[in-house]
Amino acid sequence: MIKVDVLMPAAMMPHVMDQLEQAFTLHRMWEAPDRASFLAEVGPLIRGIATNSSRIDSALFDRLPNLEIVSSFGVGYDHVDAAEAGRRGIVVTNTPDVLNDEVADLTIGLLIATIRQIPQAERYLREGRWLERPFPLSATLRDRKVGIVGLGRIGKAIARRLEGFDVPILYHGRNRQDGVTYAYCSTIEELARESDVLIAITPGGAGTRHLIDANVLKALGPNGILINVARGSVVDEAALIEALKSKTILAAGLDVYENEPKVPAELIALENVVLLPHIASGSVYTRKAMGQLVVDNLLSWFGGRGPLTPVSETPWRGEES
Repeated sequence: MIKVDVLMPAAMMPHVMDQLEQAFTLHRMWEAPDRASFLAEVGPLIRGIATNSSRIDSALFDRLPNLEIVSSFGVGYDHVDAAEAGRRGIVVTNTPDVLNDEVADLTIGLLIATIRQIPQAERYLREGRWLERPFPLSATLRDRKVGIVGLGRIGKAIARRLEGFDVPILYHGRNRQDGVTYAYCSTIEELARESDVLIAITPGGAGTRHLIDANVLKALGPNGILINVARGSVVDEAALIEALKSKTILAAGLDVYENEPKVPAELIALENVVLLPHIASGSVYTRKAMGQLVVDNLLSWFGGRGPLTPVSETPWRGEES
């Protein structure tokens, strides 16, 4: 039996590569000394792509005339031009749901760490400063309203956890959702004005770039806290730095940045921000499940069963393959 040819632009988790090696003819683009020559040779053979964060766009599609599916690692897929893929009849899949709980757990942890200044308090102890005087009193989650930007599957998982803290929950999205009891705000500025904590968990991409800007941060106010576990592009990073410096907002907790893994030195220097290296889904258990879904989408597609988790821009609508 002839194996289907699958392209992998950059190295992925070992269990992903091992399974794909067994099921397909896997072409490792990152090992090619000359990418152009490599694609000229194998491009016409490629029917599938397995990718993590490599840019997949029209320039690459042009080199792969027989491409059928892009199986992408992660919920966010702004590194893939899914709209262009859809226009060409190429299916794009991501890895939703398997990371919902992990990201929601981390979000609550980051929120508490930011409000109660847990990293700052640990540094205070390690530096021996507790011997001199007690750590200053922190802010609290008590009497705060929490606004969620993007009440999708992960947003709802975050909201369920927040219910246990007995705090009012509000949300903003493109539309009011049926069956949701949380208060809806039709604009993000309204959500910021009505909230004391703003949690960003909306998809990235051009449509949400700098959704949280200087005006939103001003509306959040001097007692406000921003938590971003979405994409770095969702927040205007320069505006956020200025807001933190000027005390336009109280603090921020960030897991994502505009130019990862590069984090602005100005952010690192600030004491009223908690910074994490994009680890929201970063447990062995969850990343393994995400990687397995990358494999399973390819196995399902080429097994004639269709994609398991197609994204909204994909042409697949449940029709037989």
